[in-house]
Amino acid sequence: MLKNYFKVALRNIQKQKFFSIINILGLSVGMAGALFISLYIYDELNFEKFNEKVDSIYRISLHGKLSEQEIYTTNSCPPLAQALIDEIPEVEESVRVRDMGEWIFRNGTLAFNEENVYAADSNFFSVFSFKMLHGNPQTALVEPNTMVLSSDLAIKYFGSETAALDQIMNIGNNKGEYKVTGIMENSRPDSHFNFDVILSMRSIPWLNNSNWLNNTLLTYYVLRPGGDPKAVDEKLEPIMARNVTPIMQQFVGKSLEEFREEGGIYEYFSFPLNDIHLYSDFEDEPTPTGDISYIYIMTGIGLFIILLACINFMNLTTARSAGRAKEVGLRKTLGSLRQTLIAQFLAESMIYSVFAGLISLLVVYLLLPSFNSLAGKSLTFVGILEPTILFTFLGLILIVGILAGSYPAFYLTSFKITEVLKGKLRAGMKSGAVRSVLVTFQFWISIVLIICTAIVFQQLAFIQNKNLGIDKEHILIIEDVSRLENDVQAFKNELVTNSFVMGASFSNNTYPGTTNNTVFKTTTSDQDYLAATHFSDYDHPKTLGFKMVEGRYFSEDFPADTAVVVVNQAAVKMFGWENPLESKIINFNFDEPTEMEVIGVTEDFSFENLKINVRPLILLLTKEANTLYLRYSGEKPENVLNALQGTWDKYANGEPLQYSFLDEEYDEAFRAEQRLGQVFTVFTIVAIFIACLGLFGLSAFMAEQRTKEIGIRKVMGASVWKVTGLMSKDFLRLVIIAFVLSIYPAYYAMDQWLNDFAFRIDISYWVFAISGIVAIGIAYLTVSYQSLKAAKVNPVESLRYE
Repeated sequence: MLKNYFKVALRNIQKQKFFSIINILGLSVGMAGALFISLYIYDELNFEKFNEKVDSIYRISLHGKLSEQEIYTTNSCPPLAQALIDEIPEVEESVRVRDMGEWIFRNGTLAFNEENVYAADSNFFSVFSFKMLHGNPQTALVEPNTMVLSSDLAIKYFGSETAALDQIMNIGNNKGEYKVTGIMENSRPDSHFNFDVILSMRSIPWLNNSNWLNNTLLTYYVLRPGGDPKAVDEKLEPIMARNVTPIMQQFVGKSLEEFREEGGIYEYFSFPLNDIHLYSDFEDEPTPTGDISYIYIMTGIGLFIILLACINFMNLTTARSAGRAKEVGLRKTLGSLRQTLIAQFLAESMIYSVFAGLISLLVVYLLLPSFNSLAGKSLTFVGILEPTILFTFLGLILIVGILAGSYPAFYLTSFKITEVLKGKLRAGMKSGAVRSVLVTFQFWISIVLIICTAIVFQQLAFIQNKNLGIDKEHILIIEDVSRLENDVQAFKNELVTNSFVMGASFSNNTYPGTTNNTVFKTTTSDQDYLAATHFSDYDHPKTLGFKMVEGRYFSEDFPADTAVVVVNQAAVKMFGWENPLESKIINFNFDEPTEMEVIGVTEDFSFENLKINVRPLILLLTKEANTLYLRYSGEKPENVLNALQGTWDKYANGEPLQYSFLDEEYDEAFRAEQRLGQVFTVFTIVAIFIACLGLFGLSAFMAEQRTKEIGIRKVMGASVWKVTGLMSKDFLRLVIIAFVLSIYPAYYAMDQWLNDFAFRIDISYWVFAISGIVAIGIAYLTVSYQSLKAAKVNPVESLRYE
């Protein structure tokens, strides 16, 4: 019986080659799209799963609020980890980790900047399941001045993994000697850590201080079996209060309880390791995170694409129902049961689904590198063999086969024998109410995706071109210039003599971002305020291009400027000043609280992520710092870099140059949104392609059905374009209905997405108009091809049809 089903199915597929190709092509493209999305979602949902203790690991994070400034940070204080072990029974062990940024590593004549340098406690490899390839994971980080290298770095500096073990390297600006005590696997793409080096935490004295307000590192703990993280948070509260109050009393003049009574917030809370990648919106995560909402979006797109492909199959099959209905009628007359006929049609659709599945595997294999580049992933084709993905794929073939064949199977087998054999059954657009609904649904999906894609790119363009208050174009950031030691100022002075240099400025901060958030008071109030602090030299406004709205910036003409500050407009608003130049603040950045006069107010400029409003900023003077900003003229960047490299080499004594471009740093903050826009574009094109493929097949069938009608109309004097318009209007009416129905859901979805941005566009009506015109134009071109083809046939041939 099964053999007969498949034999008949293959015969029907071979008989209808044109429509079979359209069906298989639509299904294969839809299944390939769904498979890409499945791989992406699986990868996102499986972050950190390689850790054996993943369900028991939590990170302590900080929630703080002072005046109107509220922060959530991943950081906590150094003594917290030991307190968790000593005083909370639910905690099995804890570990501290710190992202150290970029360091210089040297081995003989080899010297390179290494970006992914971390420091960690000795039990790091006990808590996290990163594989140690050589060395003892329990003792590798116990002693000070020891470190563990990744496999790639060991080969880079020593030629092989084993050769690196027990070697001494000079690292950092002070060229300290560190011993290689272990070689670990390369950084995993499914972890929120991205490291090439792990230094012993005991090597960094300032990371081991006992200040409970010094939140400078990450603290993780392992929960004992049966423990509750809420209980950990509750028991941590009195421990934190006991240790924080004396320090707060010293610097702020009030206890933690008094601080909270005034509306302030200062509390630690547990955050599951499992949730970091998709649910954390903290700005100071060690690596960029994902977003669970994007998972929902991708899931929806994948389902939509599969639905589009299945709708194509159902539409084309039911459109050709007249011919197949006669077959059904004859089979019923000869005694076939309806269940048998249903099984026959489902077997036929399963063959389509299997063929499409095989083709989709080939498509994924060929295009996976391009998809990885698009989505910023490292997915492999072997990943399809993961049980979850494999069963999903096999289930997809089964579901698509049943879903695509279900309506034709039950629809065609429901006809009465007498009506079929008497020729009463009609096929075509006029009797295809269900087909009309399905075509409308297809283009509704496509138009929603077109509108969403347009708005995503419009928002990204708005952000990239928005006036930040600074001019981020043509600015180089030269990092770690303190390596030049006494020649730092000479290096800057020589750079500014070049014709292409328009300005240079030292700063302790790398935009976008801030290095420090500090408590301030005014001299006229006891209220505490929280503001970001930046140190810079005299040339900062000239180099970055921000403007003063009141007063002046730091100047060499005023030697006392080391004891004054410049604030931004947001700070003026926070402090409530009417005359800021007559005001003073109390700065707690120094060993003792220090009064500082306000000498100027800058225009607000975006020194952080554009997803948040500009926060209060306090600028202080420094004559030299670790970062040098360099504004250059319209020279080609390569010419500027060549000149910069020459000057650097003159003073650096073989140290590698470390630089970046300011505009790229700002763009990096929106890399996830840019990728979302690219993914939207690709899958929008896929959705439109599938919808148009179905429309192409339907229009071909309708042209075939109306061959005689076209011949008669042409004999009666109808022009080719009139016939084309007549055949196209039914389809275009459905696309217009789909466009009208797509406006509200697309507007609502994108308005919700835009609410995540402090600076956002207003959704314009023209986005919808253009999207509708594009969709209608694509649909018209698709239908008109078949219509023109049919209308140009000689009427004599048309009238001889059948």
